[in-house]
Amino acid sequence: MRSIRPNGYRIAVSSLALAFVSASAASAQSRVVLPAGSVIIVRTTTPLQSASAKTGQTFETNVDESVGVDEYTVIPAGSRIRGVISLVTPATRQRSGVIQIVFDQLMLPNGSTLPISGRLTSTDSAERRQIESDPNANVVLVGERGGIGATIAGAGSGKSSNNIFAALGSLLSEGRDVSVPAGTPLAVRLESAVTLRGGGRLRGGEASTIYTATDRVRAAQQALARLNYYRGPLTGQLDDATRRALFQFQVDRSLSATGNLDGRTAQALGINLGGGSSGSFLSPAQASTVRRDAQTLVARYRSELAASGVGRLDPSRTYAQGDLDLWFALSAFADNAAINEQIVTSGGNRDAAVLAGRALAGAARRVDGAMQNARASSQMQNGWTTVRRQISTIDTGPSGT
Repeated sequence: MRSIRPNGYRIAVSSLALAFVSASAASAQSRVVLPAGSVIIVRTTTPLQSASAKTGQTFETNVDESVGVDEYTVIPAGSRIRGVISLVTPATRQRSGVIQIVFDQLMLPNGSTLPISGRLTSTDSAERRQIESDPNANVVLVGERGGIGATIAGAGSGKSSNNIFAALGSLLSEGRDVSVPAGTPLAVRLESAVTLRGGGRLRGGEASTIYTATDRVRAAQQALARLNYYRGPLTGQLDDATRRALFQFQVDRSLSATGNLDGRTAQALGINLGGGSSGSFLSPAQASTVRRDAQTLVARYRSELAASGVGRLDPSRTYAQGDLDLWFALSAFADNAAINEQIVTSGGNRDAAVLAGRALAGAARRVDGAMQNARASSQMQNGWTTVRRQISTIDTGPSGT
């Protein structure tokens, strides 16, 4: 006899399976990777002094501002990062004091701890360039007058104290101890990625959120390239070249110079951070320039076609289909550029500005195709190349389609 199970049993099993799948999916979604190279700003809770510190001594720093990755908070404000003094020498009359520190543990407000591998870096442009000139350099605090009570410097890749002192050279000449007071901000650079459990979802544009999504990183690369900070390929990867470009842009704009693609930097680059459409859009000034140059090109091409103001063409001239296709495509692009300018100038809807940019990029690709089949002058081609360059930050698609 066939056994018949009650409907309630099947419903219970199905519900249990669905709950398991949902829980697994939620767990997977909440695990977020803070990538290697990310910089976290912390504050010391106790002084760091080369005159009294000991090798192996630990100290704590506080994370003042919550750190997010894309849509989720991963390191809440109030978290602590533990530092370890790996080398210390007090000052003498001839040589400044030196402290080398590493960061090995993240302590979250809920009491959980995670091992990390972090080293000191700097938000000062001169110090950062000196540090990054050798990717394997030891990074140390060197006693000096003024500032935070120390210079942050790269000190060669040798592991012995003699090698570090030799690499520092004249930086040691002041003969002063490191004396970093409590409450001093330090920059911690992660040497390896950390997987964290995401907390609450963030609103778009959170200042301390680190954006790692491919489309946003690519939009940043495009914007940085247009501004002559970045010259690499548009990979969408937050690599060292992109971080260096971000850092220099941040220095020049008086932003917190970390090299992270954070909310403040993304907004300064014109990248959309809303919950809807992601991508970049033109600033009002850029949109105005594109519209004006496009209208100039249309007028020039009408002249090349010997077309009157009412569209009358020269009856004695033979025209090709490509000539008219380009005229139509250019005219449509100029009209679209005017609409795009209106949308971005109103500033009422960031998502709409991104979508308008995409539409304008589509119109530009139609001009690309028409240009290939038209008998346009070199002046026209050069003018269109200029416009193409102006909208490079909003066009992620292939040209000529």
